Amino acid sequence: MGENASFWESLIYAHPTCTSWKQEAEGSIYHLASIFFVVGFMGGSGFFGLLYVFSLLGLGFLCSSVWAWLDVCAADIFSWNFVLFAICFVQFVYVTYQVRSVAFDREFQELYSALFQPLGISLTVYRKIVLCCDAEVVTLEKEHCYAMQGKTPIDKLSLLVSGRIRVTVDGEFLHYIFPLQFLDSPEWDSLRPTEEGIFQVTLTAETDCRYVAWRRKKLYLLFAKHRFISRLFSILIGSDIAEKLYALNDRVHVGQGFRYDIRLPNFYHVALPETPPVLLPPPRSHRLQRGSPRR
Repeated sequence: MGENASFWESLIYAHPTCTSWKQEAEGSIYHLASIFFVVGFMGGSGFFGLLYVFSLLGLGFLCSSVWAWLDVCAADIFSWNFVLFAICFVQFVYVTYQVRSVAFDREFQELYSALFQPLGISLTVYRKIVLCCDAEVVTLEKEHCYAMQGKTPIDKLSLLVSGRIRVTVDGEFLHYIFPLQFLDSPEWDSLRPTEEGIFQVTLTAETDCRYVAWRRKKLYLLFAKHRFISRLFSILIGSDIAEKLYALNDRVHVGQGFRYDIRLPNFYHVALPETPPVLLPPPRSHRLQRGSPRR
């Protein structure tokens, strides 16, 4: 116990105390370094936040090194600050390389800003998604078919980037597909990874269209490696199917002003004035029970 007490006493009281403070302030380089430190620690997150932090901290350590070399003339202070400057410089170069490696073409950048960035998807995760489709945007000319009913196999998942697609079945119009919607989300959701199938609808380009396509097998391999991406696509596909179902719901009528609602499959919305209720006969089970002999 005495040894510990003497250690703390020597640590606290053995060093010389400041009896008098310097009247003159340090040089401008020292204050400039402090400003860089204060502003640098206000950086945010992400790639560009890291670039901001490492650049300003690096400048702060560099100014501290110059101050230690010229004003203080202390080799240890200069050495530590220069080492920290070198570390910040290396980190800055590394983050810059990462930002450059995840740079995308204009269409992929717009797709990220419109669909993936609002969901909080990082650029590194988005880069894996883009590489899975070979970073390629496919062009579909006007009145050309993306898929034909009963003929085209379901072997990919595509997302419309620009244009408009018309969906028909047996020549009858169903709905449109607009940008940022999947072309074949119902077909994708209807099959298991090991199953195969063909389109039951025809998809025709009403305008010149551009879309991104992920091959089925390659996308499932990506899902197996990254469960987060699998859950992300599950949410996007489910939301896309719901939008298509509601678009179909607006077109389904059951005659005489009745409009069918997919949310309530046992009820109808009546667009005409209410009609008097009709008494229905009792269920068949009740009739059999009433007519059956007693035992």
